[in-house]
Amino acid sequence: MPERVLIIDDEENIRQMLRLTLETAGYEVGEAGDGMEAFAILGGDSAWNVILLDQRLPIMEGTEVLRRIMVLAPQARVVMMTAFASVELVVQAMKLGATDFLRKPLTPEIVRNSVAAALSAVKDHEKADTRSVTMNGFTILSSSDTAKHPNKRRFMVRKPNGHDQEVVVEISQDARESAQRMIRGATLDEDLWTTQAEMFLSDFIWNDGDVPRNGRLVLRGIDPNLLEELAKQRGKK
Repeated sequence: MPERVLIIDDEENIRQMLRLTLETAGYEVGEAGDGMEAFAILGGDSAWNVILLDQRLPIMEGTEVLRRIMVLAPQARVVMMTAFASVELVVQAMKLGATDFLRKPLTPEIVRNSVAAALSAVKDHEKADTRSVTMNGFTILSSSDTAKHPNKRRFMVRKPNGHDQEVVVEISQDARESAQRMIRGATLDEDLWTTQAEMFLSDFIWNDGDVPRNGRLVLRGIDPNLLEELAKQRGKK
């Protein structure tokens, strides 16, 4: 029996493209134009393996639809899709139960890879560690080298084909000096640099739909919002 994929998107041309891509790959495919239509389908038949869910929908946004899907079809793997998103929205969707988050415009390869990765993924309530975030089928699993190499962070990334690849994010001297100028000589916690490096890698995967070919990135600046949050935390002490 083929795996079943439900597409929820208000644009008919996108639904047609996704249907063709997935049916060619051997999946059984259903369609809904908005959340209410999807709820009617799931209320009568919740046995869907993967749900492709657009973020921008009429009536209610994808994240609100996602909340209800987790009640109607808790066993389903939900893959969010959008052309307008931030890493923060991706993290929010993961916390609500999404398995992956895809950036539009989509290619058939990314769609097939993401559905395959979703089918093999472990649901959040079954995980020992739920902190990882998946985008475009790629999951950042771990980081290291904070102590041995303070200017490098090594991340292990699981690709859609299930293979793991190491990516090194190098923290440039310019980034450290710029941060020191912004915080006027105070000492930065190395964990902040790890967070910034992971965000930088996440942004790269989100924008490029892949890891860097040479497995290396150079961080040349720091997010001012992180420094602002650090200042607020210090002010509370």
